[in-house]
Amino acid sequence: MASKSFGGEQRAQPGPSRLLSRLLSFRRPSSNRARVRFGRFLSYYRPHLPLLIADLLCAGLVAATALALPLLANLLVTRLPELAAAPDAVAQIMALGAVMLGVFLVQALATYFVDYQGHAMGARIEAQVRRELFEHCQKLSFGFYDRQRTGQLMSRIGNDSLWLGELFHHGPEDVAIGVLKFGGAMAVLAYIDPVIALLIAFLIPFAIGYAMHFNRRMNVALRTSRERIGDINERMEDALSGIRVVQSFANEADELARFEHENRRFLESRKAGYRSEALLWVGMDGFSQLVTIVVIVAGTLRILTAELTPADLLTLLLCVGVLVDPVRRLDNFIRLWQEGYTGFVRAMELLEEEPDIADRPGARPLGQVAGAIGFRNVGFRYEAEGPRVLDGISFDIAPGSFIALVGPSGVGKSTLCSLIPRFYDVLSGSVTLDGQDVRDVTLASLRRNVGVVQQDVYLFSGTVAQNLRYGRPGASEDAVVAAAKAANAHDFIMALPQGYDTDIGQRGVKLSGGQKQRLTIARAFLKDPPVLIFDEATSALDNDSERAVQQALPGLARGRTMLVIAHRLSTIRHADRILVLTRDGIVEDGTHAALLGKGGVYAGLHGMHGRI
Repeated sequence: MASKSFGGEQRAQPGPSRLLSRLLSFRRPSSNRARVRFGRFLSYYRPHLPLLIADLLCAGLVAATALALPLLANLLVTRLPELAAAPDAVAQIMALGAVMLGVFLVQALATYFVDYQGHAMGARIEAQVRRELFEHCQKLSFGFYDRQRTGQLMSRIGNDSLWLGELFHHGPEDVAIGVLKFGGAMAVLAYIDPVIALLIAFLIPFAIGYAMHFNRRMNVALRTSRERIGDINERMEDALSGIRVVQSFANEADELARFEHENRRFLESRKAGYRSEALLWVGMDGFSQLVTIVVIVAGTLRILTAELTPADLLTLLLCVGVLVDPVRRLDNFIRLWQEGYTGFVRAMELLEEEPDIADRPGARPLGQVAGAIGFRNVGFRYEAEGPRVLDGISFDIAPGSFIALVGPSGVGKSTLCSLIPRFYDVLSGSVTLDGQDVRDVTLASLRRNVGVVQQDVYLFSGTVAQNLRYGRPGASEDAVVAAAKAANAHDFIMALPQGYDTDIGQRGVKLSGGQKQRLTIARAFLKDPPVLIFDEATSALDNDSERAVQQALPGLARGRTMLVIAHRLSTIRHADRILVLTRDGIVEDGTHAALLGKGGVYAGLHGMHGRI
């Protein structure tokens, strides 16, 4: 297997000194967290121990057969005078050649097993890590995604895990083969001529110091490159997802300039890595050549003093050749360790991120839900040192009520609704559902019983039916159609090329804004939860569609608690109660007619062209 450079291109094989020094410059993690991560790294091999053992045994065969060939060559050359006088010299030489061929075949089979089965093991571990990352990201709270950038997360799950498979595969075998070959070759060198072996050993510390310096520089460059490719991913994801906005504002040049800035920063980090790697290659390859020169010159001098035979010199040179492969393999391991373990650390940082919202110890599932909601002196802020968005909010909602929540923009209406399904946790006070603190019940059961149609419409790639069934995967076709009709979506769905089987594209790109919003409403209807929250869910609907949804709301509200945030008066005027939220809290509570009669905040909002 050819070694790769910093950027992944094929490169010439490194010299023996280069790899040995890089291996010896490797340092085990020192901090407690690093030791824990290293232990977790090793734990991924546990399910694959039989295959790992077989892989290492074959690696041992590869090393043993590689060392056997120089020794067999030494035997053949040493016996040449004896064979020259033997009547069956040709037969003996052919027999020894057959033994060498057998050794070669064993080596080839062992190498095939190591390369194929080892790669398969690495790919399985890579897939396992990628699955764990994705699964963990599903558990992280809204607060985490408020702080993180999607491009960086995509880089960690996608790009970083690619190197992990190579590291998990090549790590054990390259270390085993490299150590065995290098140790064996040095042992043969010491056995044949201790003086030359000592000369080689004397040069090693200098190469170690050189390699340690440039390995550290490469590590820094690799870490920086990983972060900056994440920035590029984020820039691309942002620009391509919003391509319609970009083109509508004719801002292609601006987006290109932003991308070029990130691309240039990434290029600089790559160049820094290439520079360190090139200096490492120059020094270590030079050291490799120096070892060969030392063996040739010192060996020739010792032949002149009769302390070494030509056969021994040939064996020494062959052993120096054997050193090239362990150097290549161990160098490959160090490179993969730098790239793969850097990615592993980034993956562990993500896996070590604790969800802000999780089940409390002893949390119990919700039983039958009636839909009574209570807020008790609730306070909330998004950031630890940030301002309070809600402070001292208290009110009760009876089961089966149709409640509207209104107020000026930015007073926390959406935030308040997000506390019910525990998208965020209260800072103080409590939110209850049927008298139970929502923090004392399991998240899964809570969110199964609370449906939310959010202001930000999101549809997944796939068909209309697949998106609707996201609310209830096992729903029948009749139930899907009924939900679509309730959201006034059935007619436009049937007008699509394949009806409910029409692919709507990524994020529903093939649909209009109003059509997408009607599908999200239908998805919530299909879920059929005891509590349903509409967070300005009708804002993108045209008048006819909104009128149809409004007509459906009383029927949908029957038997469930419905909380609606809306700016259009027509959507909420028939609500059982209207809660008016300002920065001072809930300042008014009553029916539409009663609140208008008070002439207070609600009446003032109502006077703004019928929008509140």
